[in-house]
Amino acid sequence: MNPLDRALIEKAGNDNGFENVLPDEREVVCLGSARHRAQVCIAQQSDLFEIEFTSVVAGQLSAELARSFPDVERKNSTFVADSLDELAQLLRRAAALAHALPNQVALDFETQVSKELKQFPSVEIQNTEVERIVRQRVGQQAFRQALMEYWGGACAVTGVALPEILRASHAKPWAECVSDAERLDVFNGFLLNANLDALFDRFLITFSEDGDLMVSPSISATTKKLLGLDKPMQLRWLAHEHQLYLEFHRARFFGSDESN
Repeated sequence: MNPLDRALIEKAGNDNGFENVLPDEREVVCLGSARHRAQVCIAQQSDLFEIEFTSVVAGQLSAELARSFPDVERKNSTFVADSLDELAQLLRRAAALAHALPNQVALDFETQVSKELKQFPSVEIQNTEVERIVRQRVGQQAFRQALMEYWGGACAVTGVALPEILRASHAKPWAECVSDAERLDVFNGFLLNANLDALFDRFLITFSEDGDLMVSPSISATTKKLLGLDKPMQLRWLAHEHQLYLEFHRARFFGSDESN
């Protein structure tokens, strides 16, 4: 790899969430970041770039990238980009996903909570209610940001990309989660427009194992039509990790149907 090609790859990384160049003796460019745990090694073959993610999140990251870029060639776990622009797109999406995937969100959350608690006098920090309020506010902000990054800033069902009307919807409610890891898990919810969020939050809609929208029979046909629920709808994609939380949500959904 000549110095110019190496410099162009390093710039693509720096501009798209991989600002650190990692040492490697092979003819590849390895990149990482201080802001997330993803690492990537990039080799160049003629005009093609072979991209392999190598860190602890590599498997999950590769699976999500394959969903985001179904037309990009793959050789097992390696992605093949045919231009610097395509390389940049892959790196930018990988960095966003790395911020959103579980564990990284929790780590960032704890750092932000500690930072904000330092602004309070020590006597107030001892008040568990103060800490609870800070943790909830910071956590809900972190969860929304994670969902925005994971779903590419667009509704998980409709694809509407208007941030002002998008809500971070928990499948297992915040108050019922047993840990912050559950509360902040990007797979414990969906980015939904305001109407769908309100219905999902009240267990009036849910999603099947295949991601198809299910509507409570308590909603009349007329109301379904007014809400735009009279036609088939489904999640844009559904990961295996969503299923456990959706099982919880469907159980509450069917319980709500019975009570109505």
